[in-house]
Amino acid sequence: MSLSDHEKRVLEELERGLYNDDAKFAQRVSGARPATSARIVGGALLALAGISVLVLAAVTHVILFGVIGFLAMLIGVFVATSGQTRSPSVAKPVAKRPTKPKRPSSGSFFEDHLGS
Repeated sequence: MSLSDHEKRVLEELERGLYNDDAKFAQRVSGARPATSARIVGGALLALAGISVLVLAAVTHVILFGVIGFLAMLIGVFVATSGQTRSPSVAKPVAKRPTKPKRPSSGSFFEDHLGS
């Protein structure tokens, strides 16, 4: 399902607002690339192995296995989700634009921006 023209304009406006308000964060986010599939699969398998050891520890009542299983599960989830690395290319600096004067709010953010 694609976005309507109005939704695309609102999304672009929000993106421009992010770049204007917090350029450092915007550069950091735009400079990241997604995790590789090998890293995601490896982390998921490690997390699954950790859950298996944790269940084994619950059945055998061995605390050491429980701790090892929990740590393996935690490390697996961390590996699978922390694949965000900076791309080698340098992000281009964002020029500050003059901001428009703020108009008084008539309600919430969504009422102001999506209600028109």
